[in-house]
Amino acid sequence: MSSTPATAAPAATARSPSSGLLAVFGIAAVAVMLVAPFGVYPVFLMKVMCFALFACAFNLLLGYTGLLSFGHAMFFGGSAYICAHTIKVLGFSPELGILAGVAFAAFLGLLAGLLAIRRQGIYFAMVTLALAQMFFFFCLQAPFTGGEDGLQGVPRRPLFGLIDITKDINLYYVVLAIFVFGFLVIYRTIHSPFGQVLKAIRENEPRAISLGYRANQYKLLAFVLSAALTGLAGSTKVLVFQLASLTDVAWQMSGEVVLMTLVGGMGTILGPIVGAAIIVTMQNYLAGLGEWVLVIQGAIFVAAVSLFRRGIVGEIIAIVSYYKSGKQQP
Repeated sequence: MSSTPATAAPAATARSPSSGLLAVFGIAAVAVMLVAPFGVYPVFLMKVMCFALFACAFNLLLGYTGLLSFGHAMFFGGSAYICAHTIKVLGFSPELGILAGVAFAAFLGLLAGLLAIRRQGIYFAMVTLALAQMFFFFCLQAPFTGGEDGLQGVPRRPLFGLIDITKDINLYYVVLAIFVFGFLVIYRTIHSPFGQVLKAIRENEPRAISLGYRANQYKLLAFVLSAALTGLAGSTKVLVFQLASLTDVAWQMSGEVVLMTLVGGMGTILGPIVGAAIIVTMQNYLAGLGEWVLVIQGAIFVAAVSLFRRGIVGEIIAIVSYYKSGKQQP
């Protein structure tokens, strides 16, 4: 019995400096974001935060559970459609529209997870892609989605009946609060006993099963949580752009979030945020180049995979660890 505290204490001690550094970095980042809209276009910053939350939710599944999903666009776009429909057509308030979108994404994640979670590797990825394509064609044909036109002009009603989000600056701080909330949920999940089990399943699933863990149940719960947080990102995006369209459920959206995660650093807490910021910035400021944006994105992806196999943040962490330990990298 005494061996357990003896092994746990050094681990906690070893984590405390990095946790403290991350906390300081987080506080500094939030402080910067509080003043950022006074120097940078708020809508651009809100787009970055929406996709950063999307990438963080996806990273919870890929980076910490080891499940590659090619169908996360159905949660992102599905929640966007539900949020837009409930606000525009049913007259819901923004907060209820967001909750409806998150609930729908979680339910859709549960259904998709029950079908896909028993498969592994490329088979899991293909099942999620197939389900996402089926959902795409459903959104294309369903009357309440607006077809190719989508749902446009989603009204920005007062949040909780008090906050006027028709002003971009007010909406910016609402989106910032949502992003911080989602990020903290992911951070707490990763550093909880549940998160440690997910990492064990990622590293060696047969061994985790031999220790008595029901791997499929843990993976299903991680899948549903990732889908719900993705739904939070998709619903928030509706308030920013007042639009839900087929682009949100297309397979390209699933590919983009994979790109964001790998470029920033899969399995790192800050990597998806960095990756999302890079990709969204490229899309925004290189839009004048037309189709060449895709070529540039492809080149960056190839360079990132070839030169930064851990992603940008992952490589930075590896370099810092190398100089701290004084040992040669493997």
